[in-house]
Amino acid sequence: MRTTRGGVSPMMIGRDHELRQLTRLVTTPRPHVAIVAGEAGIGKTRLIQELLATLPPEAVVLTGQAEPGSLARPYEVLLDAIDAADEDRVDSIALAALTDPARSPVERLHAGLLILAGLVGDAPAVIVFEDLHWADSESAALFERLADQPGQRLLIGTYRPDEVTNRQPIAALLGRLERRHAVVNVRLGRLTEAQTAALLAAATGRPAPYRTVAALHQRTGGNPFFLEELLRGYAGEDLETLCERPLPWSLAEVLRRQVDDLGPDSRRIVEAAAILGYRVPFDLLAAVTSAGEDELIGVLRELVTRGVLVESGEDEFSFRHALVREALAEQMLGRQRRRLHESALEALLAAGGSDPAMVAYHARRAGRYDDMVVAARRGSALYLAIGSAYQALQLAEMGLEEVGEDAELLGAAARAAWLVGLLDDAVGYARRWRDRAPTTDERADALYLMIRLAWETDDLDEMRALTDEMQQLITELPPGPKQALAMTAVAQSTMLRGEPDESLAWSQRALELAERLDLPNMRLAALVEKGSVLVDCLETAEEGRAMLTGLVDEAEKLGEWVLAARALNNLVQGVPTAESTEHAELLERMRVDAERAGFESLAVAAYFQGRARLAVREGRLDAAMAALEQGQARDRGYLRWGQRSGFHAVFLAGLSLEAGELNRVEEIVAELRAAAARGDRSAGLVVPGIALHLAARRGDLATADGLVDELIAAMNDSPWRSQSQAHDLVSAGLHVGLPLSRIAEIAHNLLGPDIWDDYRILVDAQLAEARGEHEAALAGYLRVAGSPVPPPSVRGTAELGAASCLLALDRPGPAGEHVTNAGALLAHWSGWRVEQLDALRARLGLEPADGQRTVTGTGALTPREREVALLIADGLTNAELARRLYISPKTAAVHVSNILRKLGVSSRTEVEGAVRR
Repeated sequence: MRTTRGGVSPMMIGRDHELRQLTRLVTTPRPHVAIVAGEAGIGKTRLIQELLATLPPEAVVLTGQAEPGSLARPYEVLLDAIDAADEDRVDSIALAALTDPARSPVERLHAGLLILAGLVGDAPAVIVFEDLHWADSESAALFERLADQPGQRLLIGTYRPDEVTNRQPIAALLGRLERRHAVVNVRLGRLTEAQTAALLAAATGRPAPYRTVAALHQRTGGNPFFLEELLRGYAGEDLETLCERPLPWSLAEVLRRQVDDLGPDSRRIVEAAAILGYRVPFDLLAAVTSAGEDELIGVLRELVTRGVLVESGEDEFSFRHALVREALAEQMLGRQRRRLHESALEALLAAGGSDPAMVAYHARRAGRYDDMVVAARRGSALYLAIGSAYQALQLAEMGLEEVGEDAELLGAAARAAWLVGLLDDAVGYARRWRDRAPTTDERADALYLMIRLAWETDDLDEMRALTDEMQQLITELPPGPKQALAMTAVAQSTMLRGEPDESLAWSQRALELAERLDLPNMRLAALVEKGSVLVDCLETAEEGRAMLTGLVDEAEKLGEWVLAARALNNLVQGVPTAESTEHAELLERMRVDAERAGFESLAVAAYFQGRARLAVREGRLDAAMAALEQGQARDRGYLRWGQRSGFHAVFLAGLSLEAGELNRVEEIVAELRAAAARGDRSAGLVVPGIALHLAARRGDLATADGLVDELIAAMNDSPWRSQSQAHDLVSAGLHVGLPLSRIAEIAHNLLGPDIWDDYRILVDAQLAEARGEHEAALAGYLRVAGSPVPPPSVRGTAELGAASCLLALDRPGPAGEHVTNAGALLAHWSGWRVEQLDALRARLGLEPADGQRTVTGTGALTPREREVALLIADGLTNAELARRLYISPKTAAVHVSNILRKLGVSSRTEVEGAVRR
């Protein structure tokens, strides 16, 4: 028997690790027991269905499910499994014994084991007992005995932990299993916000706006079943309508069933709790319901025991599922709801100092809009100050619904939207803020933010115009903090646009003004801009590092978390002179400060990119790629746009090219081209370089040559240059055999005036070697190999270049020493650089030195290839690989070919042996 996969999403989301756990158990020749736990609707059944879909045809699958009330029906789970099996394969005599109440318990148990033995035989098998929390004692005993049976079988039980009591058979069963067997426990948690976004995208075929993701994640609590129930009626309309859509009748009934049998007093209290919101303070609930403390404690204890509420904090409760609260509120009369909101508002205002978000929420629902606006103003400022930027944005927008052109609320909304990364919203609010600013001081604040937003949205023309407007405003502002702020804005703008001299001049003016007028916050802002310019140049890097390092402590003491985070970010992105340990400490400190500010892009995206850069500095390619992938999973910007947007894409593409994962790079290029078609100018600028490198590594000379002109045209549109890209593209061009004149043209255009000398020397050495000028090339390679600036991978390539030149000069002895040096530098790298290392070793007839083995076997596989190899070992065909990994069959075939080559085997069967070893 094989079940079919259900749900509105064509793919299972967020359970890859758990599926791999179970898949590994199925493929081993000995028996295993797995217990899958999770609340109702969390995806236990879907996980099992996905597992069963991967099994080979010869595998026997038996699935039985307990039902509510089955405690009185012995062997209910087995009988359910038998009903789904082929009747001709069931031993009728044993079945009669199983269902004969006159037989002893031992006889019936043996009859059940005999039936299963007949159905399974010697074939590999998966036996599933679902919903063990409802299982009768006989079914529990049978499950335990099956765990003792030999053979290639996986026994899986699923249950809901919150429905287990000591009176149920499963409670004792779980304890005995843990004592007697090596049980694999799989606990399924709720979906994260990122996984909610992925499920929405998979179900609807397009990425969901971040606000929709956040709202639906909060509404459903990350429960996949609840989310899919809301999606069932989706017919392609605006996804935001899902946030307001009433609950489906069937889902509402399921949710209300949890409280249907409550008494009148308990019902009154739980309904009041439903109106009070996501967080229900004990004292507020008491005030609204007029319930005595003892009565309220008793009702709340009952609701917690039932799993309706959870104690989420000291004297604070929340609904285990937000949709239960919603289902209860929907049943109440509108007037009843308004009276409860009015009572809650009065209690909060009487208490004084209440959470402004709660005050605004109840004021809005009670129709007290003046109170709502006051709370929104106070709350948005408060939440910005404590780093809760999204909450600040929600409050500011709530107030703007009533007073749409309020400058104070517009400013708060603009800042908050920027911090959480909702850049389009931030731009809109900032423009309205500037246009309605009542004073030149507020206009300066608005322009400061707008300049930054223009940079982050890649609108350089707008950035220049805003900078000119700010410079004009400086002449209108009196000497003071706002004039200093305006000067730092111009300094930041010129720094970001690649005008370091202008930036230094403006930051110095701001610094002098701040020191003259004793403006400590403005002094720090000016130092951040000045230090950021200095740290990005090799000659002034130490001075810049000292300046940025020195201001961080002071910024943190003043609560200037954004300035502190920016300074730390520029420290870790500047010229790499710090040791790895210090670098890692700076990254962690940056993350903490950014989180305190609610600065999403630095707290997540920049943090994980920094970890990836640190791994590159340590020469660990796999770790660098893992850090980027982790950042993508948590980056709200990635979730909002539904693509590998921004620097994530460029960085990941570069690392994938290093690793030789060319199919992955092709996917990223396609995504970047789609982003460029949607108007993302930054994506359009980087695509030609990545595409050219990809074509070269695939040996496609014609395509690579055709992309050179596109690359140069793109570079003419941007001052941005990358030293690593210059080296990478020259290396790729030499690999594919581009004419030397074309490679020199690439180098000339990429090696701008701000490129670090080490990379300029390296590229010049590569070109000199290609021209046959080996002595000149050798000198350049040796200089780069001895520099502390390039990462180990690049220095390893310089060592190999030196070895190659020495071989050409007939000096094999010294060449071997450089190959050995390269082996140490590339010990944790892979891809084309390691292939060059192996080729030179072969030319020299060298055996790998101790501890410097050439990576072969499974160690030579990329992370993606290892994943594919495991699936090949599990018996999946190319078509099945394509379906499982959501790739084309052609791409699957390429992966299989690469794996066979790297493992040195000729068949898929041999892949299994290599993987098992």
